[in-house]
This record gives sequence, structure tokens and C-alpha cells, in this order.
Amino acid sequence: MPENATPPSRGPRRRGLARGAGAVGLVLGMSGMLFTVNARSAGADDARHPQDLQELTQQQAATVERLSAEVDELRAEVEALAAEQNALAGRPVVAPDPGEVVAAGSSPVTGRGLVVSLDDAPVDTRRDDVNADLLVVHQQDIQSVMNALWAGGAEAMGLMDQRVVSTTGVQCQGNVLRLHGRMYSPPFVITVVGDPGRLRDALGEDPAVRSYVRDAGELGLGWEVEDRDSVELPAYSGATELSWAQVPDDVEVLPGLPAQAPTAPTDDADDATAHGPQPAAPVVTVPSSVPAGRRL
Repeated sequence: MPENATPPSRGPRRRGLARGAGAVGLVLGMSGMLFTVNARSAGADDARHPQDLQELTQQQAATVERLSAEVDELRAEVEALAAEQNALAGRPVVAPDPGEVVAAGSSPVTGRGLVVSLDDAPVDTRRDDVNADLLVVHQQDIQSVMNALWAGGAEAMGLMDQRVVSTTGVQCQGNVLRLHGRMYSPPFVITVVGDPGRLRDALGEDPAVRSYVRDAGELGLGWEVEDRDSVELPAYSGATELSWAQVPDDVEVLPGLPAQAPTAPTDDADDATAHGPQPAAPVVTVPSSVPAGRRL
């Protein structure tokens, strides 16, 4: 290099290196922040989403309870608006019959009655020589008790913490009871308002209930009936809309059932024709091969 030459300046390069280092640090810092946010978000997602079947069931039960409460609020609003419109139109307000209100489950009920409890046999009392299916409470056991109590003059009924109404369906999945969208484990408790003596007599006269009571004594199933001077049943909470299945026209409902012979015309044939065809009552024959007892 000539003696009078000026050495190259290193200032801009150093400033460029400093800016590059600062940019790298900024990127690393933002990356760390992004990882932290993702980790917290994942933790929040874990809290929102169920991790197993039990948590999923609990979450769905809470959802059903919340929606049932919303349905009750909306129904109350509809009834209030309907009453307001009737008043504006000058239509008389007809109070429902108290018996109909109780039967529909629209109001809470308090009175004398029974509390019936059914439970699975304890695990430590089970034997290898007994079918495990006989050691748990089944859907038909609960239905048999409920039907016997209705026949015994029950005025109102509750199953677990819910009111039983005309649209109630009892369904067991394994040893878990599904009722109005909620799941329950045993013991299964049925609470009834009515005359305790008549209700007890109805339980004792029902063959299916007697079969369960016999198995309770022999196999250790839970069975308890308690008289109560006062029981409280809540009003029904939830929707009352019905859905059903319909058999297709080309499907035979009862295969092998002989067709009913046509009846001979009578003097009232003209009158029947004038009012339309009169459907004949179906005749259903129960096969004698159905075994007796709790399990079908």
C-alpha cells in the first residue's frame, strides 16, 4: 500500500454487524415469546377439552343441565307472552286443573310416599359360579319397580334427581343409567308420592319385582324400601318434544303372524262405509318360549 494511501474505514461494517446481532436477538426473543404463548394456549386447550371418557361424560352432563335451564327460561317467557296476548285480546284465562299440572310434572310436589333403592351386588360378594349379568341392576328392573308403583296409585314419581313424566325414557348402558340426557351410576333411587301402604302392596304383588327381591336375597343385590312422611319432587326440567321411528311400509312388523280373517258384512255396513273403514284391533300372540324371571 502506498505510504500516502488512506486505510479503509471499518466503522460501517461494525455498525452492520451490530445491527445484525440486534436483529438476531430480537428474532430469538420473539421466538421465545411465541413458544411461551403456544405452551399456555396448549395448556388452556387441555383444560377445555376432556381427556378421557369420564371427563367427556361430565362435560356433556353439564351441557345438558345448562340447556335444560335455558329451555325452562324460554318456556316461562312463552307462557308469559301467551298470557299477555290473551289478556290484550280479551280471551279468558283458563287455569289448568291441579291434577293435570301434577301429572305433567309442571310443578314441584310434596307429600307422603316411598323411597325405593336398587343397587348392584358388592364386588366382594360375587362368585365365579354366578353369571355376572345377574349381579347388576338392569333397565327392566327399574322399569318393573316404576310400573308397579304407578299401578299402586303413585301420584308423582322421581328417578334420581329428576321428575318422571309421560315422555321419560329409562335406558341403561352397561350399569349406567341414562335419563333425560344425563348419566347416573347405582344405586338407583326412585321417589314416589302416594299412599305408602298401597305402594308397598303393589310392589309385593308384581311378579317382576318379586323376582328381583328374590335375587337380592340370594345374590346380594341392593333392595331397600323406606316409608317417608314427607318427600319432595322437583318440577320437570327440559324439553318435552317427542321423536319416534316409523316402520317402512314394505316391512312386516310381526313376521309369521297369521292375517286376521275378514269379517262378514252386517246390517251396519252402509253406516260404516259412510263413516270410513273401521280398522280392526291387532291380535298379538306372546310366544310361550319366553323364560320367566328377571333376565330375558
